[in-house]
Amino acid sequence: MDMTLGLMLALLFVPLAGAILAGLGRGRAAAAIAVAASLLTAAIGAALVIVAYPGGASFSLGGLAWLPGGSGGGLFGLALDPLSSIMVLIITVIGFMVVLYSTEYLSPRNAEHPVHDGNERYYFWLLAFMSAMVGVALSPNLLQLFIFWEMTTLCSWALISHTQQPSAMRAGMKALIMTHIGGIAYLFALLIVFAYTRSFAFAALGQLAGGLKTGAFVLLLVAAWAKSAQIPFHTWLPDAMEAPTPVSAYLHAAAMVKAGVYLVARLVGSGWKVPQEMGLLIAVMAILTMFMGVLGYLRQDDLKRLLAYSTIVHLGYVLVGISLGVFGSRIGYQGAALHILCHGVAKATLFLCAGAIAYGTGTRRISQLSGLARAMPLEAVAFIIGALAVTGMPPFSCFWSKFFIFVGALESPGGIVLLTLLAAESVISFSWLLWVAQKVFLGQPSTIAAAAADPPWPMSVALVAGIILCVAAPYIGLPLVKLLAPGGAF
Repeated sequence: MDMTLGLMLALLFVPLAGAILAGLGRGRAAAAIAVAASLLTAAIGAALVIVAYPGGASFSLGGLAWLPGGSGGGLFGLALDPLSSIMVLIITVIGFMVVLYSTEYLSPRNAEHPVHDGNERYYFWLLAFMSAMVGVALSPNLLQLFIFWEMTTLCSWALISHTQQPSAMRAGMKALIMTHIGGIAYLFALLIVFAYTRSFAFAALGQLAGGLKTGAFVLLLVAAWAKSAQIPFHTWLPDAMEAPTPVSAYLHAAAMVKAGVYLVARLVGSGWKVPQEMGLLIAVMAILTMFMGVLGYLRQDDLKRLLAYSTIVHLGYVLVGISLGVFGSRIGYQGAALHILCHGVAKATLFLCAGAIAYGTGTRRISQLSGLARAMPLEAVAFIIGALAVTGMPPFSCFWSKFFIFVGALESPGGIVLLTLLAAESVISFSWLLWVAQKVFLGQPSTIAAAAADPPWPMSVALVAGIILCVAAPYIGLPLVKLLAPGGAF
């Protein structure tokens, strides 16, 4: 067996096997299995990206012979290119950080949510989600991606609802319904593409007649907007902060919400010319979503909900970069792909900080916290670096991806207006997150903050890894994104 194919299969099935074993385990044994499976998955993911660079790899694994047309033979398979390599890295590396962090977060010592049981179920769904996201990244066509897409929807419902509190159950059901609306739109697009082209290839949209092409692409945009919490589907993501914080760091910063923007990036980069009207639609909706998100997080007292609205904003950034690719800007498209990685590591770090703060103090309320740096210096450093990284301060991660997108904006029609809007968002976000950091970590310690302490070592290790990645992510991602171009073959 080809080594690359072996790594791909292992990447898909190791977390799935880990999910089953952890689900059958008990207590610390389940946690140990989950850590081992996620660490092995991260190692396999890194090895796969290195081995396949720069050309990527693609393998056919069979099909459904009864399907009419030419889709029966190579319907299912595995494919890796620079874009999916970025997704593989963020899914596996941050996945391991989150699992390691969870081993202490899910404990009776958690001041906000003491946990006494249910860990086996948590690890089962978290590792199953990791496997499903790997499937999304490695899917070579629309049909296979749709199968894994729906698996992530199911896993996210279970993870958001994990605590089984009424508010968590409502949030999980809301996320399930709103993202599944996108899934139905995806299914309709899939039917249109296959009915008229007898193909599930990403580039098959280019074979459709004008009206059908526009309709199918808009349906896939609806699916992406729902998955990535863009207007008008944005409300499920802040409510999903009822999930355990490691789930928020993974699903709602690094993995699930990135699936939607990944789908759009895949379509734009799959070898057919996307109409510029569609690029304008992507850009307009993204800008509207970004400023709705900015207004949303300015009103938040809950640290996690603030970060959720910030995530919505940055998913809009990715879509703006993709829209620039539709208008012919290669560097804008590359910036979008790089932002998937750079934002993922920065926002995951911020979410893990929020979880550590709640673990030690019992609250996520900004108004109840001050002077926390004395008791939790690591969290102070990690939060400030994460905030600088996510708002685009050099030399941290999102500076580079935003720089690419800003340059792409200047290369495109209406570039000055777009650049002004993006710069305004950056200034507002930087100012607000800096104010939050000052409020939470500096000044005289509040009563709650005075009793806090740095969390156990697994959580601290995850935070240190996040700090390192906030600096290193661009240097990991740049060799991959430089190979990307809008309209490039998959």
